[in-house]
Formats: sequence, C-alpha cells, structure tokens
Amino acid sequence: MARAVAASAGTLRARLCPPMPADRVLGWAAALAVTLLAGILRFWRLTEPKGIYFDEVYYTKDAWGLMTHGYEVNSNTCSGDAFVVHPPLGKWFMAASEKLFGYQDCAGAVHGSPELGWRFASAFFGTLAVLVFTRLARRMFRSTLLGCFAGLLMTFDGLEFVQSRIGILDIFLMTGLVLALACLVLDRDHGRTRLADRLTCTGSTDSTDSADSAVGAVGGGADARYGPWLGWRPWRLAAGLCLGASMGVKWSALYTLVGFAALALAWDIGARRTAGFPAPVRGALRRDLPAWFGCYILVPIVTFLSTWTGWFLTDGGYDRHKYGDGFVAAWRGWWSYQRAILEFHEHLSARHVAQSTPMSWLVMGRPVAYDYEGPKFGEQGCRAVEGCAREVLALGNPAVWWVGTASLVAMIALWVARRDWRAALVLVSFGTSFLPWLAFPNRTMFFFYALPLLPFMILGITACAGLVLGPREASDTRRLVGALIFGVYLIAVVLLFAYYYPILAWQTIPLDDWRDRIWFPAWIVA
Repeated sequence: MARAVAASAGTLRARLCPPMPADRVLGWAAALAVTLLAGILRFWRLTEPKGIYFDEVYYTKDAWGLMTHGYEVNSNTCSGDAFVVHPPLGKWFMAASEKLFGYQDCAGAVHGSPELGWRFASAFFGTLAVLVFTRLARRMFRSTLLGCFAGLLMTFDGLEFVQSRIGILDIFLMTGLVLALACLVLDRDHGRTRLADRLTCTGSTDSTDSADSAVGAVGGGADARYGPWLGWRPWRLAAGLCLGASMGVKWSALYTLVGFAALALAWDIGARRTAGFPAPVRGALRRDLPAWFGCYILVPIVTFLSTWTGWFLTDGGYDRHKYGDGFVAAWRGWWSYQRAILEFHEHLSARHVAQSTPMSWLVMGRPVAYDYEGPKFGEQGCRAVEGCAREVLALGNPAVWWVGTASLVAMIALWVARRDWRAALVLVSFGTSFLPWLAFPNRTMFFFYALPLLPFMILGITACAGLVLGPREASDTRRLVGALIFGVYLIAVVLLFAYYYPILAWQTIPLDDWRDRIWFPAWIVA
C-alpha cells in the first residue's frame, strides 16, 4: 500500500482517471455536427437503387415474416417455417422499419415505400454508430479534436456508408459492437474513478494521504491487501447487454465478446496495481470477478436468448415442435435449430464470384459489387457515347483501410514502448474479431464481413494522429508540423470518399470514369 499513498491523492486520482476535456458543450456540439453530416450522406437518396438488391432478397422477406408472424416464413409459400442462418434481432430492427415506412409482402404487393422501409433501420444505425464512436474516441483520447477526427473517418468510409444503405445485417452488428465498446470504456473510467474515491475518502484532489490514512480509507485486512469492492457497475452491465444483442444479430459477435471480457478483467487488475495494492490479481479475482462473470457471461447469454422471444412465443418457427409440445420440447427444438445453423456455417464452402479471404480484407483485395448496370447512351441519364456504368460497390476508403492496417503495427510498438491501454484495446479487440476467421480457410466469406473491424482500425489511426499532433506542451513548430500532417490526411480521406462516391451510391457515370476508379482488376466483380 505504501507505494500508492506516497503520492498525493490528486496525483493518484490523475493516474487512475485523467480528467476529461473541459469543453463539454463544444464536445457535444461537434459530435452532433459530425453525426448530422453522416446522417445526410446516408439518408440522401436512400431508396436508390429501386427494388431489392443483393442479400436484401433474404433479409427483407425475413423481416416481413417476423412482422406478420413472429418468425421467418417460407418465402415460396408465404407460410410455414423457413430455415434461416442468423439470429433474428437485426431482422426485427428491419421489421420495425418496414412497419413504419413500407414493405413488399410475400406475394409481391407493395405497401408504402418499401425501399425506405427495409433500409431506414440500416441508415439510422449507421448514423448512430458515428455519434457513439465520436464520443467514444473523445473519451479514450481525452480530446474533442481527436474524437471528431475518428467520427469523420467513419463518416467518410465507403464500406460503412454502403452498409448503412442496404437492408442486410452487418451494420447492426457493427453498431452493437461500437455501443458495447463505448460501455466498456465508460466502465473503465467509472471503476477507476470509484477506486480513487474509495482511496481518498473525500474525493479531494488536493490533500495528501499517509500510508496509514489510506489503509484506513479502505479498511484493514483483506481490503488493504486486495482493495475495496467497487460496488454497482452499470456500464459493465450495459456492455454485456450490447454484446448479447450483437450476438442476436450475428453469432460472430462472440469473438469480440471474448476480447472485451479479457480487456475488462485486465483493466481491473491494472487499476488495482496502479493504486498500489500488493495483490492486484487476487484483488480483481476476489472483488471484480463475480460481477465480471455476470455481466460478460450470464447477461450476454440471457440477452441473446431473449432475441429469440418471437420463436418461443409462436408455434410456426423452424424446429419449433420438432420434439413435441411443452417447455422442455421447445428448448430441445431450439437447441436442434442452433446445431443446424452451426452445421450450415461450418460447411459453407460454395464458390461465389465475390468471395474473399480474411487477409485480403486488410487491403480491400476483393470488394463486393452489390449491383451493377451498364446503361447505353441516352438511357438512365447516360450522356457518354461510349456508354455508362452505375454500381453499388462495397469498397472501403483506401486512406482509412490501408492506413488502418499499417496503424496496427504502430499499436504494437506503442503498447510495447508505453504499455498504452488504448493500443492494447485496439490490438485485442481487432485480434479477437479478426483472427478466428483465419481458422476457416475453406469457408465462403466476403469483404463486408470485415465491417466490425473498422472501428478498431480507426482507433488505431486516431492514436497515431494523436502522436503526430504531439502533446500540448510541445513546441509551436512541432505542433504546426503535426497539424499539417493531420490536416492533409483528413483532406485525403474526404477527397477519396468524394472520388468513389459515384460507385458507392448508384450514380450514373461515363464508363471511362468508372474504369478510372477501379484501381485493381480484382475490384471488378463479374
């Protein structure tokens, strides 16, 4: 204990929980401005292309089934069960959107504005992700400037933009993980603030404490050795809820859950070590592990199961009555269904023209052409004699993905050199979200599966931007050079997004202009 209390309470508190920026109002105003920009881009001409394209053919019908029956129905017969291979929560979001704005029923009849119906939820969640991510980065880096920088990188990334404008599940998955990450970081701050309060008794940052008085602040015996119990952790509970909900969109959120849970426990140990307790590992295991287990194991399981409520409360879902009626039979049927889904994913190896390998995701080696048309002169607004093209290409921003991949190496160096917790967050979260895909080399996979990796890559870039800008006490020349590099990079991101916008947003452009934007042969998906 003596090591911790040799310093002033204020020094200890600053080490445990550095203060947030004082520009609270400006911080919110700037984050909302970035979000408004993201929302305008994502909602503008959201109903283009008209009709259903790419995997909307599955999820729009699944959402209609949930809306009308409480479970996914067979789209060929408009009744009976359908075997679907992803949990229902993302499709429930789409069903709510369709209920508000319009849908196309199983028989093909149109009600309201169907494209708006099945895409509105995606655009809303894609915009929400920008707001939460901007605030998250501000908290992580204690800088409104860096927070807005991170938000702008997400705003102007092509893959996040495209996924926010199509009725498929991946944007719901990414947004759920961003919400969980925000709760994880908030819990870190909340727990360390509470630990500092326990040690300083009055919460003062001015007084100094002797070893005896600090021991007295937490009591003697086990408290002096392991540290105090930190009480109710609402943000930890919220993180578990968000992770369970993310698993209710796609099972792959389980990979990220493992990383977040490991980080939470490691941060508990680190906080107690920073506070100077002689047994920080045992302290975290004794004081924090029970709540950690509840929030990162039990809560996600219960939340995931709750996303299947429609299946349990109705009678027509797939395998619902495979083993008969009754409570036990329902659970046996549900478990059989999950095993069938697992079997499907383990053996999904059918060749697809747009499939890619996980390693290629890091350099955008094989984007996905969701839709493509080649209008001739005079058709669909084409003014070029040689003909035109219009496309929705799921392609990231090269300045984000290529620099983001390089930033992972910088994060390794930053963690080794400084033990920076933010670098550890990027590496652990990215690693647990990405590396498991390498275990399935024969599985059919697509670039848009990489969308959940994007927030971690942007955080890596933001950490590097903070190093480029330099600390506030650096010389004016140092800060000026850093600001110029920072600004030039951000301008490059915006310009590249504008350059690629026509082939992200289904705009008709001359065929030569389309060819100029296809930098590599593998970007032509035919």
